[in-house]
Amino acid sequence: MTERREISYGQELARKGIHLSSLSIPLVYIHMEQWTVLSILVPMTAAALLLNVLMYWHGPTRRVMLNLFGDMLRGHERDRKRFLLNGASWVLIAATLIIALTPKILAITSFTILIVSDTFAALVGRRWGKRRFLDKSVLGSATFFATALFVVVAYALWFDLPWTYLAAGVIGAAVGTIVEAASVRLHLDDNLSIPFSIALTMWALSAWGGSGTYPSFLEFIP
Repeated sequence: MTERREISYGQELARKGIHLSSLSIPLVYIHMEQWTVLSILVPMTAAALLLNVLMYWHGPTRRVMLNLFGDMLRGHERDRKRFLLNGASWVLIAATLIIALTPKILAITSFTILIVSDTFAALVGRRWGKRRFLDKSVLGSATFFATALFVVVAYALWFDLPWTYLAAGVIGAAVGTIVEAASVRLHLDDNLSIPFSIALTMWALSAWGGSGTYPSFLEFIP
């Protein structure tokens, strides 16, 4: 069985602090071309995967990583009974795939929500969440949805996006909230499931503007 290990709240704060640093990815992508960002992300992702593999199979690497980050690692990230990717690897995989496969505005929006909303939902839900909602807490999920709406509104104002972006973003935020709350039963890493559920929902809803009836938002931030 995978080792069960819950890190302390202080360690959770440190872990989420590192997680927040990934916000640099969408902020950089706003000002750079897709191929340029991918030329940076692909080697970083490959390096993270290699380090993940070495930590599992190579004793010296494992000892160094445990000395540096051991207190922040969850049980499955320390487990040697089966190979599982750590959170950092999944974040980089998600960033690479979402940027490679979805329109720019969707990649930026969905990945920003992943970083911001997942961080605050985890910290608030763990400290104050009592009542359960799916696999998480009502308060944590409410925090996720509220911060996701903040991201959508912030980008809408920043880039002067049409109302269809706001409408799709609200629905995408709701879908992302449910997917995050059900992450355990879905057996999917939420670093991947959250941004893709939001991006694909917004992409599907953008079809409303495909006929010209409603203003499209997919071409913003070319």
